[in-house]
Amino acid sequence: MCGIAGFIGNGNQSDLRGMINAISYRGPDYQGADLIGNVGLAHARLSIIDLSPEAQQPFYTSDKTVSMVFNGEIYNYLELKEELLKLGKYSFRTTSDTEVLVYLYQEYGEKLLEKINGMFAIAIYDYNKKQLLLARDRMGKKPVYYSVVNNTLIFASELKAILKHPIVKKDLNYNAINEYLTFDYVPTPNTIFSNIHKLEASQYLIFRDGKITDKQPYWKVDFTQQNISFTDATSTLDTLLNNAVRDRLMSDVPLGVFLSGGLDSSTVAYYAQKNSKAQINTFSIGFSEKSYDESDYAKLVAKKLGTKHHEEFLSATTSLSLIPDIIGKLDEPFADPSIIPTYFLSKFTRKHVTVALGGDGSDELLAGYPTFISDKFLKSFGILPKSLIRSFSALTNLLPPSDKNISLDFKLTQFFKGFEESRQYAHTLWLGSFTPSLKNKLFTDNAAKSISNGNGLACIDKYLADVPIADEFSRLLYTYYRTYLLEDILVKVDRASMYNSLEVRAPFLDVNVIEFLNTLPKEYKIQGFNGKRLLKELMRNKLPNEIIDRPKKGFGIPVSLWLRNELRETMEHYLSEERINKHGIFNYSFIEQLKREHLALKHNHRKLLWNLLVFEMWYDNFM
Repeated sequence: MCGIAGFIGNGNQSDLRGMINAISYRGPDYQGADLIGNVGLAHARLSIIDLSPEAQQPFYTSDKTVSMVFNGEIYNYLELKEELLKLGKYSFRTTSDTEVLVYLYQEYGEKLLEKINGMFAIAIYDYNKKQLLLARDRMGKKPVYYSVVNNTLIFASELKAILKHPIVKKDLNYNAINEYLTFDYVPTPNTIFSNIHKLEASQYLIFRDGKITDKQPYWKVDFTQQNISFTDATSTLDTLLNNAVRDRLMSDVPLGVFLSGGLDSSTVAYYAQKNSKAQINTFSIGFSEKSYDESDYAKLVAKKLGTKHHEEFLSATTSLSLIPDIIGKLDEPFADPSIIPTYFLSKFTRKHVTVALGGDGSDELLAGYPTFISDKFLKSFGILPKSLIRSFSALTNLLPPSDKNISLDFKLTQFFKGFEESRQYAHTLWLGSFTPSLKNKLFTDNAAKSISNGNGLACIDKYLADVPIADEFSRLLYTYYRTYLLEDILVKVDRASMYNSLEVRAPFLDVNVIEFLNTLPKEYKIQGFNGKRLLKELMRNKLPNEIIDRPKKGFGIPVSLWLRNELRETMEHYLSEERINKHGIFNYSFIEQLKREHLALKHNHRKLLWNLLVFEMWYDNFM
């Protein structure tokens, strides 16, 4: 895992160094920056495979016609290396996946992207064609930002590196703010700045002659169903997960597994220990607030599998002390508070290993979130008159607010948010913070005039249009792939781990696992109120039943309680009338109402207040 940066066009060596230094935590082992003519490529290296200096980047072909910077890992690079060797045209001077990539480009051009299995952000410059190929992996595990200013392309792994280039200006994107308030993040391809973009997952672009000449997907999700029995599907998934985990154990540095005690991470730990002759290191964190704590389950799994388990507890004091550091590094507002325990887990894990495997992706691929159960109730309630639904929603306000994780009042409040807009937006509103009607109260008149994307939900329509012939359930899964998984889960893990120079790998997001699961019928994934049905069947008798049968629990923290206690002073500081009125984006009177109601225990506004607090802290750091 590493960081990349560069430009094609205007810029100097100092600009290039400034860009890569801004994200040096992504690769503390070595920073390389080469400027040849108007082509600047830079790389911050976290050494994982082939630790020798010969594998440092920027990396060049032997004839110096192609150079590359690359962030990620290619898990099938050894097979691809054998394929190249059989051609009799290439000789290798390293054992790295980097060198395989540059020669794959020489042989296949952009078609190389169809051959590789991994997580990656790749920038390849072809000196003969005078063009740059910029690409991102299929599910978007590795980030790529870019901007085109005055015929110059600037790109990087993180937005802050692009901002170090002197020709890039901070032009606040009000449409992105509109989206952020609902989603808790800014959806691709937008960023918080209007002149900077994210490259979409599974896409590449080509930059030549001062402009983007081509931009398209090299891979598309296919939900065409196959005829396979449940028993055979279980057996196939067993093989695919085993191979995916085995391939991700490849490393020249110490490696371990994140183990929360949930089904997904426990599954990864099972296959990791199965494929390792040595005792696998597993890592978990605990919480003093029992409704948030899963540490006992993690210890149960570790004992069952025989792993070498490491555990630390995250206190409120420690959590609060981490917030300034985390928010200070976030170059876009990102309001998932679980980045705090993920950061702490990464920091703790990095003391022991350089690479960790995690269970991300399973909930999206196999319909594991409670929202997929809620969808069944959405259909039932949807036939009722809207006036009756509003009455039910009003009744939820009579429930006493609770600070517990996923409490009843929280679940019901979020559920009825789903009826405010058309049904295709319900899941977004359930997972997010501000509904369109709440944003109408929040934005000032002047800010509202700068917004042109309506309710801020248009990206959902775009993603549904990407898979027009798929069934309704598959289309819903696809929106999760391209929103919550891509923009929340993967961003959270990338930033929290990379801020601590830790590489995290996700076996569930192996392309072979994804493509197989996408061909299975709905009832193999969710049946009745049983999500992740296929995975549960697979892991029965491999893991304790307590792990398989227990309800899904998110990686949360007691934000609601903290906002009334330890975080209150911080909230009052950043959400003060003076600060809010200074930028003129939000109506302070509405924010003051939210604070008053939350502090008085009249309503639980934790998601809304945390969303605003993160934005204001980000604004203070970056504007």
